[in-house]
Amino acid sequence: MEILWVLMAVVMFGFVLLPVLRRRRGMIEQVPPGHPDAADPAHYGFVRQEELDVRMPGPDQDLLDVLDLVQRTQDYRAASQLLVGTEAAGELRWQRVQAFAGAASLELAQRPGGVSESPGGQWLRVWRSEQPKDAGGAAIHAEFLVQQAWRTATPGTDSFRIIMEEARAACGEAALLAPDDPIPYIVELSVARGLAYPRAEFEQLWLKILDRAPSHMGAHLAALHYWCEKWHGSRELAMSFAEAAAARAPQGSLLAAMPLFAVFEHLPEVNLVSGFYQSETVTKAMHGALHAVHSARADDPMLAHVRHMLVFFLVRGERWQEAMNQLIHIDGHVGALPWTLSPDPAAEFAVYRALAVAGYEANGGSPATLPH
Repeated sequence: MEILWVLMAVVMFGFVLLPVLRRRRGMIEQVPPGHPDAADPAHYGFVRQEELDVRMPGPDQDLLDVLDLVQRTQDYRAASQLLVGTEAAGELRWQRVQAFAGAASLELAQRPGGVSESPGGQWLRVWRSEQPKDAGGAAIHAEFLVQQAWRTATPGTDSFRIIMEEARAACGEAALLAPDDPIPYIVELSVARGLAYPRAEFEQLWLKILDRAPSHMGAHLAALHYWCEKWHGSRELAMSFAEAAAARAPQGSLLAAMPLFAVFEHLPEVNLVSGFYQSETVTKAMHGALHAVHSARADDPMLAHVRHMLVFFLVRGERWQEAMNQLIHIDGHVGALPWTLSPDPAAEFAVYRALAVAGYEANGGSPATLPH
């Protein structure tokens, strides 16, 4: 995958830096940058690259407001109140737990502390110290440890295992505080991948999640990693898991998009031809995801995740109109796969967005013809 991303970055940036494309007499023709007819994402009201929010896949103003308050004041209480008011088994709570844990982990990385200053993320330590029975704080702490392991250590090393074992214990503590809450077990899915749980043990963990939140999309995406070829499964096992989830998805569930994520996890190391992305396997997975998007609730917290992945595949498959239809819903936020795999998610997203606009206009599209 690393080779693929490097090559894609080179090729895609080449497209953006070269004169953009234009359709004339049925042929694609170059247009100089700055030309009135040049494809420009700004013409569609899209957000400037430097203003793209890399923290989340879509808007959650309540979370942003609380995060700002907590980081400004180093007082955890607003975060605790927000989680108390968030549905326990819902996707939004899981996303907020991840966001708070990620904020604390990033603070610590930026400000490790020393003789003259306290370390970043101190508010989380105070939270756990002052409210040890707070289930929300316990879940965030467990996820914080998981993110610290992946951020600061290499899988397979002693340091990685030590942090992951600590995270595993923290998951157990969080589960005891809220027995019906699926989140401690969802956090443990990442521990299971990092510590290479035997399949029987992983499946027991997965059953605990299904008992509490059988249609939880975030949980399914976390579990998918374990079954992938690069971790503890295979292409076949991952696709089987994804297709089974899609088959049992209730009406309106985004689980029907799971096969597309399984395809993404097993992209060939080097394949820059559009033909692959127009193949039967990829097309079937895309259609499942498109159907899921059209059937889902407009306020489903996982909807943005699926739309971001669709943009990636639709652009590579040269399905420009459909890519633009997704972009108008998600533009402004890029904190989702596949962009977060890049060192610069905003730049990666901006490249695909520019290609979508150029392809759309090369086939006769314009801001006036794009429905909103």
